[in-house]
Amino acid sequence: MYSQAKVIAGGLAHIPVVIAVFYFILTTFNKRALKFVEESKTKKPEAKAVEPKKVTVLKTEAAKTEPAKTEPPKVVKKKHADVPVNIYRPKTPYEGTVVENYSLLKEGAIGRVNHITFDLKDSDPFLNYVEGQSIGIMPAGEDANGKPHKLRLYSIASTRHGDDFNGNTVSLCVRQLQYEKDGETINGVCSTYLCDIKPGDKVKITGPVGKEMLLPDDEDANIVMLATGTGIAPMRAYLRRMFEPTEKEKNKWNFKGKAWLFMGAPKSANLLYEEDLQRYLIDNPNNFKYTKAISREQQNTKGGRMYIQDRVLESANELFNMIEDEKTHIYLCGLKGMEPGIDEAMTKAAEEKGLNWSELRPQLKKAGRWHVETY
Repeated sequence: MYSQAKVIAGGLAHIPVVIAVFYFILTTFNKRALKFVEESKTKKPEAKAVEPKKVTVLKTEAAKTEPAKTEPPKVVKKKHADVPVNIYRPKTPYEGTVVENYSLLKEGAIGRVNHITFDLKDSDPFLNYVEGQSIGIMPAGEDANGKPHKLRLYSIASTRHGDDFNGNTVSLCVRQLQYEKDGETINGVCSTYLCDIKPGDKVKITGPVGKEMLLPDDEDANIVMLATGTGIAPMRAYLRRMFEPTEKEKNKWNFKGKAWLFMGAPKSANLLYEEDLQRYLIDNPNNFKYTKAISREQQNTKGGRMYIQDRVLESANELFNMIEDEKTHIYLCGLKGMEPGIDEAMTKAAEEKGLNWSELRPQLKKAGRWHVETY
């Protein structure tokens, strides 16, 4: 039998052996761990190098296959960024002086339509604007409740340089609103006020507002215009910017595309700015086309009155050849009642080209090529 002292002594004698074994195991483990780390370091860069290549290829392919979807919105946003808006508001309007106010109608015309110009040179900050925008007019006087009349918006009929090309005026094309109620003729408040004002009078003006009807920056764009009555206002501004010689001298924009105006009126005497339009036709035969629909003097193919939508149907093939061009923009301005007729005509015209207008119109709108302002 071993004594207790001998057992303890024997156990202590084995301690160095245990330590040696433990040291051997630890050293081996550390070497393998270091080797694993080194191998991992050499493998990771290879994995990272593969990933960017895949992402780059995908982005390049997307750029090649989807430019048409992404480019139009970018162009529109860039163009709209510098457009002046709400320089003057209802609580702080600018009081502009009337420069001139004259009738645009010929003898035998229906109603009352005037061209009115306001002086802007004393505005501070200056009331600048671009073609396709509107200004607000606050008519003098009070309503039946003793409160100031609310402002009305009117499409601007002049270019940013004004009718005198000095850049200090803004012009409107205004039809006096009249309707029958209980056997009595009611005159529109603001339209009557504007048609009656005289040179030298002060008028409260707000704005400008609007980005829906702006012209594209592209000099090669095609511009299709559909207008009735005073809906000619923004179209007049576009056409002056495109074709008026003095205006062109001031612009850093030389229109090279094709402009096509469809104009609707009840009688020939109601055609607005006709002399200017005829001059543009003579001077720019390759860039301007003018199609009129005079409802009380012309007949459509069915023997009924000729409206603007009838002219659209007559020109369906040529019109949609233009619309299929990505550089073509369509502008619609006039009474709200004209929209259903235009929409129906566009539907039929599109069908003749094998197109679906209900699908095409939203696409044009999304691309910033379909512009509507009706009232």
